Amino acid sequence: MAPKQIDDCFLHDKDRLTHKEALNILKTNLSPLYTTDTININEADNRVLAEDIKAPRPIPAHRNAAVDGYAFAYDEYSKNQGTTFPVSERVIAGAPLIETTQENSTTRIFTGAVMPSDLDTVVMQEDVTLKETPDGQTSVTIPPGLKQGANCRQAGEDTAENSIIVEKQTKLTSRHIAAIASAGIDELKVHQKPKVAILSTGNEILSAGDEFHLGKVYDSNRPMLKSLIKSQQAGLTDLGIIKDNPGDIQNALMEAAKTHDVIITSGGASKGEEDHIITSLQKLGKQHMWQLAIKPGRPMSFGQIGDMLFIGLPGNPVAAFICFFLYGIPIINRLSGQEWQSPHKFQVLANFEILNKKPDRREFLRGTLRTENGITSVDKFNQDGSGIIRSLTTADGLIEIDEATTSVNKGDPITFIPFAQNAI
Repeated sequence: MAPKQIDDCFLHDKDRLTHKEALNILKTNLSPLYTTDTININEADNRVLAEDIKAPRPIPAHRNAAVDGYAFAYDEYSKNQGTTFPVSERVIAGAPLIETTQENSTTRIFTGAVMPSDLDTVVMQEDVTLKETPDGQTSVTIPPGLKQGANCRQAGEDTAENSIIVEKQTKLTSRHIAAIASAGIDELKVHQKPKVAILSTGNEILSAGDEFHLGKVYDSNRPMLKSLIKSQQAGLTDLGIIKDNPGDIQNALMEAAKTHDVIITSGGASKGEEDHIITSLQKLGKQHMWQLAIKPGRPMSFGQIGDMLFIGLPGNPVAAFICFFLYGIPIINRLSGQEWQSPHKFQVLANFEILNKKPDRREFLRGTLRTENGITSVDKFNQDGSGIIRSLTTADGLIEIDEATTSVNKGDPITFIPFAQNAI
């Protein structure tokens, strides 16, 4: 389960938090789960390391040839004129170390093979001239101009013994797994995946596949959230749709708190008579944050029931998506052992105008990138409603407009948060 929080660690004295204030509270106070798993390296993709991985030996463990060619002692070679050597040995990858070789000779060697102790340089096979002598001996003429140590990998030149290969709190990718495998390590200690439960609330909500009736609406939030949560490698329980019944909602939250680290709800988070999520949260636990100065997503809620963290998303699908992207994903990743992860952002030019934006509110608009003559700009989706799902499917990411900005002109630099680079 989630680590216990100090009772008042999330408290604040504001009725309405800015985006930055909310993030700072979460970033400062959330901790990874205590529990860890020991897994095989073949199961490590997207898991988060719970301890540093150190090299048990130098990587590579021995000097070896970087190419197929001929190894020789540089002090027996003429850099200005080149040298012709007889071939005295042949070494392939996996063969044992040869301590000494015949003086004034060369050794046929292949990529990855251990360098003989008394040789220090390798010439590529395509750069030499071979000749057979009358007695059947092969000689090799090495051209001038080679540098000492050419085409020879030194022991430990990739990683020194006892140095850190991959740091703890790293979310493992194929690149990290390759580095760990190169050290011969097959078991890894990783943070346990957070156990996340999700539910939707509302008498009007139908699951996909249910028979449609006038006045009903299909639930897009749960399938969307399930996909987003799975992409973060969290464990997932779908609690379905709970009707607007205070007892049913309270019971669902109470049962989820016994076995999960996080519960995520969508809908029912406002102050309407039939919005029972917040009332249930306040009866069972604590509400730490509510009413953020953002658009869309103002009725975003964060709280705690025992050790279980509560994230209450708005019911409108675009608002639910944006709030989960901005807050839910960093929360889950932090519980899974990572450092707090802020989304990737970059500056582009606005290809739209906003004449009057409310101050003291951060807005996240859906945008589509375009590049012309090497200059990247962004178009704003023409409808800003938080229920227009099509704005998500056509957008490349989010346009972020901070609290201080009250208007945007074409050509103004503006912050863009891409979906692709943030893996959503």
